[in-house]
Amino acid sequence: MDDKLDLTFQALADPTRRAILSMLLEDDMAVTDVAEPFEMSLAAISKHLTILTRAGLISQEKRGRVKWCKLEPGAMKAASVWMQGFGQFEPVNLDAFETYLETLLGAEGEERETQG
Repeated sequence: MDDKLDLTFQALADPTRRAILSMLLEDDMAVTDVAEPFEMSLAAISKHLTILTRAGLISQEKRGRVKWCKLEPGAMKAASVWMQGFGQFEPVNLDAFETYLETLLGAEGEERETQG
């Protein structure tokens, strides 16, 4: 159990991986579509996807010649339960979490546009 929890938190520690998870909230995506908004190589994105897959947060499957990524909906349950054990955290409301991620990513995108 602790190893799985470690993998989950390690995967969530990176902002690129959190952004990928947010993108996958909408729908399954081809790896090339996941990579599109990031200024990094496809190989670098693949490494991020491997970490997310190893943590069980996403799954990947090949459909024809295209590799697709899918968010695994129950993957963060163990982390949520662990945090609730401290009594300082409310149960995770996934709808509110999605809204938070959309707001955060929208603000980051606007910030990049004003800097560019």
